[in-house]
Amino acid sequence: MDFTEIYKHSFNLVSFSPGAHFLLAAVQDRLIVRRSDSFQITKTWLVDSSPSPTNATLSTAQRSLPSSNGWITHAAWSYDSEYIFAACARRGVVHVFQIHDQDWNARIDAGAEGLMKVEWAPDGRTLLCFSEWGLRVTVWSLVTGASTYIQFPIHPDKGFTFRSDGRYFILAERHKSKDTLGLYDTSDSFKLVRHFPLPTSSLSSFALSPTDNHLAVWEGNLEYKLHIITLAGKVLASFTPDPEPALGVRHVAWHPSGAFLAVSGWDDRIYILDSMSWSPVVTLEISSRVPAGVTLWREPSNWQESTDGRGFLSYDKIRTPYTISITKPDHTKPNPKSGATQLEWNKTGTVLLVRFENIPNAVHLFQFPSSEESFNPKLRSVLLHSQNVLHCRWNPVRPGSMIICCGNRGIYSWSDEWQNPSGEQEEVAECIGVPAKQFDTRDVHWAPDGKGLVLLDKEKFCCAFEVEEGMTI
Repeated sequence: MDFTEIYKHSFNLVSFSPGAHFLLAAVQDRLIVRRSDSFQITKTWLVDSSPSPTNATLSTAQRSLPSSNGWITHAAWSYDSEYIFAACARRGVVHVFQIHDQDWNARIDAGAEGLMKVEWAPDGRTLLCFSEWGLRVTVWSLVTGASTYIQFPIHPDKGFTFRSDGRYFILAERHKSKDTLGLYDTSDSFKLVRHFPLPTSSLSSFALSPTDNHLAVWEGNLEYKLHIITLAGKVLASFTPDPEPALGVRHVAWHPSGAFLAVSGWDDRIYILDSMSWSPVVTLEISSRVPAGVTLWREPSNWQESTDGRGFLSYDKIRTPYTISITKPDHTKPNPKSGATQLEWNKTGTVLLVRFENIPNAVHLFQFPSSEESFNPKLRSVLLHSQNVLHCRWNPVRPGSMIICCGNRGIYSWSDEWQNPSGEQEEVAECIGVPAKQFDTRDVHWAPDGKGLVLLDKEKFCCAFEVEEGMTI
């Protein structure tokens, strides 16, 4: 793996373009675009950090504002890589730039409702601006310059999605103290198509199935209730474990085929529901005992010192059965450290990745059979680390490839794509040193083509690329 030089960033705002040809980074009040093959700067914009008129009026009482208030807080590519927005949420301003026209730009000023979050619509020509306090979503068209307002979203950071074809915008709303769902036609200026009540009293969030046929909606942390509804508002099923846990649903993940739904709470169980009966077909449980037959990988001790942050080193393979330590949660305190903090399928749905909060240094991988095999999901592998796992990311293209970071000078990879001399596929788990004296990898993101990585420290970043045989970078 080949690493680039180290560059600066602010607020972790670093991302590859959807085509993986460019790399965007925000540094305080400046946007920088580099080519992903040479990392030469191709575009740069200095963002006007002056507040919107409303923001300036409201902040007159504050005699001195910190300079960081004018920094970029949100930045992202449009889905066709033609436009970039840069938002200064504290100033209530959104700037839009065109990648192929340095002189073209647009500016959106938020009103008295403030600005909390900005998102691109799938058409790449529409911006969604979420206000503070859940007052409204403002939909801005870059083509017409017109705006549309949708009132009372429940959550500005979740509780909304687009259908996979981008035709409909689905938003969880709260009207007259009741949870509702709005369906809006993106091809007709986000005109309301359908509005119906939800079977929840305090919606936590929802997830749209990959087939766009079903929505899984669930209650807040105090009730373990999940409902399956159609986009017409019909409730197909409801699920509550028996006996019901003390706290509610924490994570929900649809299988890529839409045939299964993984549900986890604040306990040590994961329920796999099938789309035929919407009832559990298997329950996966955490255990301190790793049974025989499960592959157990452990990070070698002091490997970073021995390699000086360079090269690869395999995990130690531990014989099973084996006992790992589990932290006992204190359920008398709010937000106990228990349950799954991450629940995510790989691209093909053959492996379910789970991270439990009471085993923060471990990654559990559960094997799921293909449609041709008998249905018998089971624990496949466990990866143990000397430090707590911060992030774990599946490769967006290759289903058998994963990357992990733990906030130190290395990254960790797992793959089941390695072929041994006899031609059989084997698991490989490796520690990869980052060749920098002061760089702690706090987050990591794949490039859309699955060939590169962005490694993020608090104020620095670098990229890493796999080097193929005969290839020169």
